[in-house]
Amino acid sequence: MATDVHGPVSPEAVPATEPARTAPATQAVHVAELTRSFDGRAVIDRLRLDVRPGEFVALLGRSGCGKSTLLRVLAGLDRDIEGTVLVPRRKAVAFQAPRLMPWKKVWRNVLLGLPGKPDRTVAERALKEVGLDHRTNAWPKTLSGGEAQRASLARALVREPDLLLLDEPFGALDALTRIKAQRLVGELWQRRGCAVLLVTHDVEEAVLLADRVLVMDDGVIAHEQRIDLDRPRDIADPRFAELRAELLHRLGVDAAAEAA
Repeated sequence: MATDVHGPVSPEAVPATEPARTAPATQAVHVAELTRSFDGRAVIDRLRLDVRPGEFVALLGRSGCGKSTLLRVLAGLDRDIEGTVLVPRRKAVAFQAPRLMPWKKVWRNVLLGLPGKPDRTVAERALKEVGLDHRTNAWPKTLSGGEAQRASLARALVREPDLLLLDEPFGALDALTRIKAQRLVGELWQRRGCAVLLVTHDVEEAVLLADRVLVMDDGVIAHEQRIDLDRPRDIADPRFAELRAELLHRLGVDAAAEAA
């Protein structure tokens, strides 16, 4: 797995000339002493994070805690940082907004940004994998919200990522479409075997999909919860409810009041 290093790197981090900058073989993501400040305020404050190859990690936290900032740093979209960030060179991002180009047909959107001149069949394979092969030649404005999000996932998958970053990808979907999209992402992850980091506000979604759930607060990982439930998971399982309640508590939400 080739490694990409985001910088600049603080004096305490590994110098650029040293081979130790290669991520440990046991990690898909390695973050150490990461700080990201805006106007002198640290939104991410000396954060540490490791994600194993093939692991599905969900990141929870209140609005403004730094979740999306962290994801942007891992994606290489924000490099004004201090600390060490080691991620796979092959990575892809899907955001809440599908961000499809309206003047390009669906299959061309899927290939957008790929190097060289990839053949249309590359897009068609990815669209088939997300169940959207019947809309290959459609214009984005004719897609439903769920279809547009699947097109966005296909665009991520054609990059054959070792790390898939998901920033609230189901947030704008209706309840039924959201359930279908969650199931699709779970299936794609199990089939592809890449590491996934999902940023979400939905505690139930995190417990449903992740191997491990992290709670972010004040710019650091404040709590880690391993989800040791068998797959596929049942939200009616008492253990599922216990884990959900514990995470809500960590987020400062009373589970009984939230259910009411």
